[in-house]
Amino acid sequence: MATQTESAVNAHLTTSSSPLEKYIHPAESKKDLKYTDLVTIDLSEFDRPGGKEKLAAQLKDAVHEVGFFYVTNFGLTQEQIDQQFAIAKEFFSLPEEKRCSFRAPLEEGIYNGYRPLGSIEILPGLRDNIEFYNIMKFLPQYDRTHPEVVRRYSAEIEKFHRHCHEQITYKLFRLLAIILELPEDELMNGHLYESNCDSGLRYMMYRARSREENEKYKHLYSRGHTDNGTITFVFQQPVAALQVKKHEDADWEYLRIPPGVLAVNIADIMTMLSNGWLKSGVHRVIVPPEDQQHYDRIGLLYFVRPSDRLKLKSVDSPLLRREGYHKENVDFDIPALEWTRARIRRNWTRSPTDVNGDVSLGGFKAKLFYE
Repeated sequence: MATQTESAVNAHLTTSSSPLEKYIHPAESKKDLKYTDLVTIDLSEFDRPGGKEKLAAQLKDAVHEVGFFYVTNFGLTQEQIDQQFAIAKEFFSLPEEKRCSFRAPLEEGIYNGYRPLGSIEILPGLRDNIEFYNIMKFLPQYDRTHPEVVRRYSAEIEKFHRHCHEQITYKLFRLLAIILELPEDELMNGHLYESNCDSGLRYMMYRARSREENEKYKHLYSRGHTDNGTITFVFQQPVAALQVKKHEDADWEYLRIPPGVLAVNIADIMTMLSNGWLKSGVHRVIVPPEDQQHYDRIGLLYFVRPSDRLKLKSVDSPLLRREGYHKENVDFDIPALEWTRARIRRNWTRSPTDVNGDVSLGGFKAKLFYE
């Protein structure tokens, strides 16, 4: 797909004595894979007459029944996206001891910094092959010491970060509000950039394993789950490993994310606010096909989390009333921010043998695993 230019962020490339190595995406798999078919919306339609209403109508079934959809023309160029991948690659090339010096306060339920490789058991006695670096919002309360490559490209990262939140997220929240027949700014107001929340950009790495290790791990990288926050963005990913389950009895299908396409999934907070009408997308990550198994799989994601301004209660939606999803006085009586942190903390206490594990807080329960 052609590079988006309609509302692109005007981020310049930093002149540095240590320039980034140009990032080249791996080749796509040549294997015959079962790719899922998802609704695609063109965000360039948003500001045109009747555009929001048209996009909301296109999204309605997808967010209710599947929990995943695609977005095109979201206002970031291929160069800007590739620069973020290049930053990620440089960070993950640092020695492990150096990466671990930027560890996030994980036991507090906060992903602000580095999550080390092998932090969690995914099967009894078997540690995961995932590591990532989260950069929270560019506000004083999230300030921390960052690696040199992040400091060097801080201006570009901030512009990318803010664009994800203020230009893509806000528009999608307006579309979801239209679907739910709410005031357009109601969902957005609980997720403002300047508010206190744990939204963040993530550089993610799945380290390749040997064939023997993959068999021992039952060919799993990450077990089936739904996401913790409100919505999640996944940028271009040619290494086929991410799979979705459209409904409980459906087979797992691969999610293909080519250049110029953003994959979006609904997460648990939206399910809570809509009493289940908005579906939190179920997904997992497995070992890539044989012609890609040797790749270390780098991912670029943006996680939108609720702020402390959002009250966890059922929205008063005419749509939910008509379709039997409205419940009077449904109020989970906890700040949304506390819910998301509690679920992260649960990762450090759960048992990998408990396939029915869940997290419960304030009257709402979220399932942790989907096999």
